[in-house]
Amino acid sequence: MAEHDSFQNMHNDELEEEAIVEAYCFNCRAKHEMLNPTPVWTSQGRPGTRGDCANCGGIVYIMGYTPAHDRLAQPEAINVVDNRGLKRDSRAAKIKIEAATYIVSAATDSDFAEKLSHDLNTFGISTWVDNGEQADNINWAGEVHPALDQCKKLVVVMSEFTPKTAHVIEAWEYFKRKRKPIFIAMLGNVEPPDALRRCPRFEMSTDYKSGFRQLVQELSQ
Repeated sequence: MAEHDSFQNMHNDELEEEAIVEAYCFNCRAKHEMLNPTPVWTSQGRPGTRGDCANCGGIVYIMGYTPAHDRLAQPEAINVVDNRGLKRDSRAAKIKIEAATYIVSAATDSDFAEKLSHDLNTFGISTWVDNGEQADNINWAGEVHPALDQCKKLVVVMSEFTPKTAHVIEAWEYFKRKRKPIFIAMLGNVEPPDALRRCPRFEMSTDYKSGFRQLVQELSQ
């Protein structure tokens, strides 16, 4: 029985490899074969496939479940901003979306990151905390965690550990590429790396209330 199941799985894998996947390419404005098809998930936890257009090399997508998704864990939907009770196109909803903030810290500063997130939430600012303690092994359709895309602003919790922390560096590099605002919550006397030296700084270790109030004003603009 086990040998039969093993053979069947091998047969299914072969069929998956041989199957030709096609997708519409917006660059070519035509449907072409998809190279390197990869099972992915949207921010809402829906299945799809991402690959390369065989004609132009651009990225193409198709929605739908495939046998390749059977081996993957389906993620929960990611929604940083909770706009329930607000009209989608209302001014209040737009303000809330524009204030959505990604907070990134080293694992050693996770307690502070969580406190900052909680305090910002009480002022109506939606947040997502990334302290590196939970590995993100999901193949997202957008190639990055949806929260990075949904958040309009980034707060880097800056301590002596920050400049050497890989996931923190990846976050600020992404925001810099997207030209989205970056702010620094200073914890202690540490000089930010060159990439962040021009970003606004807010002293949080000696006068949290004052630094927090100034940060809220910036994030709310």
